[in-house]
Amino acid sequence: MTIQKLLFKPGINRDNTALTAKGGWFECDKIRFRSGVPEKIGGWTRDFTVTEEPLKPANNGSFWGVGRWMFTWQTLAGINPIVYGTNSKLYLQSGSSGIITDITPLRYTTKAGDVTFTADTIGLTAIVTVNCTNHGCTVNDFVTFSGALSLGGNITAAVLNSEFLVTSITTNTFTINVGVNATVADTGTGGGSVIGTFQIHPGPDITYSVAGWGAGTWGSGVWGNTSTNTASSNAQLWSGCNYGEALITNPRYGGLYIWSPDPASVAIINRATLLTQQAFTVTNANPGVITLTSALEENTSFVASTNGALPTNLVAGTTYYLVNVSGLTANFSATFAGPPIDTTAGAQTGVHALAVADCPTVCSHVTVSDGSRFILAFGVNDFNSSVRDPMLVRWSDQENYNIWTPAITNQAGSFRLSRGSEIQTSQQTRQEVLVWTDAALYSMQYLGPPYVWKFDILADNISIASPNSTAVANNITYWMGVDKFYIYSGRVESLSCTLRQYIFGDLNLSQRFQFFAGTNEGFHEIWWFYCSKNSTTIDRYAIYNYLEGVWAYGNLARTAWLDSPYLAAPIALNYDGQILYHEDGNDDGSTNPATPLAAYVQSADFDIGDGNQYAYVDSLIPDLCFDGSTAVAPEVTLTIKPRQNPGAAYGAAPSNPDVASVNDYSVQNNYLVQRFTEFVYVRVRGRQMAFKIESTALGTTWQMGATRINIRPDGRRR
Repeated sequence: MTIQKLLFKPGINRDNTALTAKGGWFECDKIRFRSGVPEKIGGWTRDFTVTEEPLKPANNGSFWGVGRWMFTWQTLAGINPIVYGTNSKLYLQSGSSGIITDITPLRYTTKAGDVTFTADTIGLTAIVTVNCTNHGCTVNDFVTFSGALSLGGNITAAVLNSEFLVTSITTNTFTINVGVNATVADTGTGGGSVIGTFQIHPGPDITYSVAGWGAGTWGSGVWGNTSTNTASSNAQLWSGCNYGEALITNPRYGGLYIWSPDPASVAIINRATLLTQQAFTVTNANPGVITLTSALEENTSFVASTNGALPTNLVAGTTYYLVNVSGLTANFSATFAGPPIDTTAGAQTGVHALAVADCPTVCSHVTVSDGSRFILAFGVNDFNSSVRDPMLVRWSDQENYNIWTPAITNQAGSFRLSRGSEIQTSQQTRQEVLVWTDAALYSMQYLGPPYVWKFDILADNISIASPNSTAVANNITYWMGVDKFYIYSGRVESLSCTLRQYIFGDLNLSQRFQFFAGTNEGFHEIWWFYCSKNSTTIDRYAIYNYLEGVWAYGNLARTAWLDSPYLAAPIALNYDGQILYHEDGNDDGSTNPATPLAAYVQSADFDIGDGNQYAYVDSLIPDLCFDGSTAVAPEVTLTIKPRQNPGAAYGAAPSNPDVASVNDYSVQNNYLVQRFTEFVYVRVRGRQMAFKIESTALGTTWQMGATRINIRPDGRRR
C-alpha cells in the first residue's frame, strides 16, 4: 500500500469533464479558496433590531420591494448613512442605528380639499375609494394623507392620516385598504382639508414582458406626468454617489434626486427631492419678482409647481427663464433672455417649488466625478427636450449642480457616444470614469475648459450583462459580459475563467438586469450573482479570487451587495427584504434561531496509471482545521467516491460511522489544541475516484489541508 497526499490544484474547473480536470477540484457550494486550499465561506447574521416598514406584509423583511442597490458614505459628523434602493422605495439607515427611514421622493402633492373618501358602507369592508382628479397613480403606488377627519364610524382620522398602498385605479379614483372594516356610519368624506402626497412610481421587481399603454419606461417623460414612452419592463435599478455630505441618486429612467442630512440633527427626517428643486416665493410687482433659496444664473430655465395659487401669468408646469438676476432675487421671462413678465394681477399664497428645467428629467445612470465635482448623467434627455437619448452624456457645471445650461461662464455640457445603442453604466476609477454602452467601453477624462471632458474608446465589440455587473478592486475593473468575463487594467482583456461554460451555458439572459457584482476585500474576491437558465430570480453566484486567480461557485439568492471600509463586513440583501451581514458567524442567520450552512467541495476524478488499473483505498488520514467553529464538536464528512468509468455513476462508499473526521477543542497553556480522528478505515475500489468534503452541522467551519489516503493498484479489468 502507498500513502498518497490528496493535493489538488486550487480553484474549480468546470470547463472540462471530471476526468480531464484530473488533479483539480470540480464541484462546490459555499466554499472559497485561500492560500490554495478550500475552506467554508463565512456565514451571515441578520440584525433583528432593525425597524420594519409598517405596511410591509409579515415576511420578516425590513422594507418594501426588492433591494437592488446600496451605497454608504461618511458625513462631517462621522455618521455613515446606508441607502437602500428597492423597486418600490428608497430607504436610508443612519449608520448602525437600526432605524430604516423612508426617504422616497414625492411625485405629486395635492392642494387641500382635492381629496375625498368614500367608504364601503354596503359591503362593510376595509376598502376605501379615494376621489382625486387626475391623480396619475399606478397600482402599488404609495400615498400618504394628512388633514383628514373621521368618516363617522370605524374609519377615524387616525386611520386615514397614514400611508397606504394603492390597490386599484381609475382616472379620477383609486382604492386603498385602511385595515379596519367600515360601518354604516362611515358616510363622511374626510372633510375639506385633506392633502394627498404621492411617492414616485414603483418599478418592476424582475424583468417582465409587457405591452400596451402604461408599459413605458418608469418615471420617463416630463416630471409629474404619466409615462407613455418606449416600453421597458426591466427590473428597477438605482444608481448614485455622494456629493460631499449629500447623496445624488437616480431611479433608472427616472429623474435626478438629492438627499441631504439635516444639519441641526443626526435624525433623518427629510425625503430626497428633485436635484435642482428649491423653494421660492413670488412678489406681485411690475415686473414680478421671484425670491430664491439659493443663487442661480441669468437665463436659468425653471418650472414652477405649487400647493396654492400662483400669480397670473405664472403657470405651473410651464418653462420660464430667470432674468435680471441679482443675488437671490430675479424677474422671470417666457423666453430665453426675453422681457420680464408683468404679474401685478392675481394672488399667490405659500411657498412654491422651483425646478431647474435644463436639468435632466429622465436618466439611466448618475454618478459624481469625485475629484472634479461634476454631476455626470448618462442616457438623458437633451436640452429643451423631454425625450431620453440613450447615448447622451450630460454634466452639470463644476461645483454647481443647479447649472446644466452650457454657457461661456460655466463648464456644463454634453456629449453623445457613437458605439452602441444605450449607455449601460459607469464606474469611477483612479484617473478616469469608465462608461459602458451595450457594445463598447469608453474612457471619460477631465480636461478642463473649454472642452471639459474627453471620450476615448477603450474597446469595441464587447458586452456587459447588466448595469450592476461591474466591480473595482486594486484599481483594476472587472465585469460580467453576456458570454464571458472581462478585465480592464489599462487595456481590456478577457478574464480567464475555468467556469465559463458552466456559468454562461446556464444563464437566464432575459433577467440579466438583475445580475450584479460586489467585492469582498477581506478575502481578495469579486462575487457575481446571476439567474440560472430556469430561474427568474437570482439563485447562483461565482467567486473570483483576484489575488490567486482561482474560481468557485455556488447557490445563493441575493439581490444586492455592499462592501465598504466603513463596514465591518459586507452587507447583502435578499428577496425577503432582509439585511444580512456576511462573513459573520458560521451559519445562516437570516432565521432565528440560525440554521446550518451546508458546504462541500468535490474533486475531479483521479486514478492510477490513467485508469489502466483499478485502485483500492483502505484508509485515509484527515488533515483539517476547524478554527473559528462555535460548535462543541464540529465535524465534516470525508467521502471517497468510486466509479468504474467516466460515464458511470459514482458508487457509494461503504457505510462507516468513522468516515466523519471529528474534532474537539481544549485549551492548554493559552494555545488552542485540536485532536482529530487519526485514521479512518474504508474499503473503496474503482477505476476512477473523487474525493469530497462536506459539512452540514451548526456552528462548524473548516479549512482543508493535505489529507492522505492509503491506495494501491488492484488488478486490471477490461
